[in-house]
Amino acid sequence: MFKNKTIFITGASRGIGKAIGKRLAQEGANIIVTGKSSEPHPKLEGTIHTSVLEMEKAGGNALAIEMDVRFEEQVKSAIEKAVQTFGGIDVLINNAGTIDPIQRIEDSDPILWGRLIDINLKGLYYGIRYALPFMKSNNGGTILNVGSGAASTPLEGWSHYCSSKAAVHHLTSCLHKEEMRNGIRALTLSPGTVATGMQKSIALSGINSVSEIPWENHIPAHWPAMALAWMATSDSDEWLGQTVSLRSNDIRKRIGIE
Repeated sequence: MFKNKTIFITGASRGIGKAIGKRLAQEGANIIVTGKSSEPHPKLEGTIHTSVLEMEKAGGNALAIEMDVRFEEQVKSAIEKAVQTFGGIDVLINNAGTIDPIQRIEDSDPILWGRLIDINLKGLYYGIRYALPFMKSNNGGTILNVGSGAASTPLEGWSHYCSSKAAVHHLTSCLHKEEMRNGIRALTLSPGTVATGMQKSIALSGINSVSEIPWENHIPAHWPAMALAWMATSDSDEWLGQTVSLRSNDIRKRIGIE
């Protein structure tokens, strides 16, 4: 289904981004792996270059592009390079995100608070803004945004994260209303709590009930990868413009998890 399709993934060197890249590579897709740094880091599960090797081993073609989603020109340039290399973009997966630093509003650093908004919201917007013209000229495409249950659940210490994810959910809905007639499919995934580095940061913070969830209760990264792969197909069309929640047993059954 995804053979020779081109998938552009932000934050693809680890966690959910890496998992969805490997899954779609197994189906013969062209994968653009983007991340902030190509240098090894002990806290990361991999770099963009090691991720590329794994995706190529899985059966796809892959291209590594070093990119920081906070910077408009870097995102624009990366998308243009992807189009030059593979001829277009069929699916954009806006996965890059952060929750750091977890702080109460009164203790928050305004610069770091704004940095999270730059990553979680503006970075996602840049991807949409510069992928859209190429998708529309190619008669359509799919844009998948990774959201969160925090979009509708206020949590102590997460004012920046909750606000950014609420905005992501609304941005997806606005995109759907504007571009559905032009063949652009837009959906948000709310994955729940996933066993990635972000959950380790949350646990270390000791703030709010999410930090107390036992590690074994978090879902594996390949579950949201399965969801995103399904969301990129027409079988999910009844959710266009909406949020797909992996907390839903019906959704899990629909994509074959349970």
